[in-house]
Amino acid sequence: MANVESAQRITAESSGENLEEKIKKRNIEAIVIGTSAGGIKALLGLLGNLPQNIPVPIIIVLHMPESRETRLAEVFQHHIATKVVIAEDKDRIKPGRVYFAGPGYHLSIERDRSFSVSCEDPVHYSRPSIDVLMASAADAYGAALAGILLTGANQDGAEGMARIHEMGGLTVVQDPAEAEIAVMPKSALDLFNPDFVFPLQEIQKFIFRVEQC
Repeated sequence: MANVESAQRITAESSGENLEEKIKKRNIEAIVIGTSAGGIKALLGLLGNLPQNIPVPIIIVLHMPESRETRLAEVFQHHIATKVVIAEDKDRIKPGRVYFAGPGYHLSIERDRSFSVSCEDPVHYSRPSIDVLMASAADAYGAALAGILLTGANQDGAEGMARIHEMGGLTVVQDPAEAEIAVMPKSALDLFNPDFVFPLQEIQKFIFRVEQC
């Protein structure tokens, strides 16, 4: 079990050199991000300075009401130079894209690196579910995956992050002390010890290092 003390230790020991070594060792091919309450502000802070042509895709589940017609791609495109799209069933995953899961459907990644959407029951009251995306991405990419879990108000994402860790991927959890809603990152820390526990500013640096390696 992880706890606040171990989270602080992971943060303190995560030097830039160690981070570079871990990224290069895995040759990251995709980044998956999960967030809920407070997530829009956190994501804008993380992704606002991304270059137009990023070398790996970023795939995001942000909990939204199922009945709401999504304008996520439109809203984020105003703030991000990278192309922002809603992931569609059977689409092949491409670099240079930020993908969002659409409302009302679970988003999965197949082993051929394409998307699959489904309408199974919600997980942790959420559809799309962070756990569903992350677990499927872990199976598809293995050690070549980086998972990031941000602010949120339920436990969705903890098991998915643990699956990424189990498959050898890199795991980064937002420091609960900084998160707008700490339930989601704390749930992950209660389940396993991630590679890094970072504030948003350090997570942004992490993303840039992944994109540069």
